[in-house]
Amino acid sequence: MVLVLSLFSLEGSAQECTLDIGGKNSEILIKIFQLKESQITQMKTWSAELAAANKAVEDDIQKLFDSHPQSTPEELATLAEKYNTLQKKMVSASREADKKLLIIFNKRQYDRYLQLCNEAIRLPIKVIPIGVSDSLVDPE
Repeated sequence: MVLVLSLFSLEGSAQECTLDIGGKNSEILIKIFQLKESQITQMKTWSAELAAANKAVEDDIQKLFDSHPQSTPEELATLAEKYNTLQKKMVSASREADKKLLIIFNKRQYDRYLQLCNEAIRLPIKVIPIGVSDSLVDPE
């Protein structure tokens, strides 16, 4: 049942190039992008915020499974819709955490991100990093 519900939550986001800020690969991100201390501190803060938000959603998911009727196909369909909504909250929160880190990347880090996304055939999250926006000339 959970596998079927998980498949519904993958729609539309399977090809996006994510960093997985709240995941277990923080050290890899630090090394790949050669993050500065200030960026590492921010990433850890956002990771902790994401973990707290995800915990709340996971609790909601558990309550949903514990209390929602599952006897009929209609009840299962309703359960799947509610579960999908909660999963989308988690995906959205994770994407926002990734965006926050990408925004504080410098040009070299963001170019590396774009290169890796291209190699993985994934769509990059579109942002203008501070390091890149600082070098943009205002046309006015």
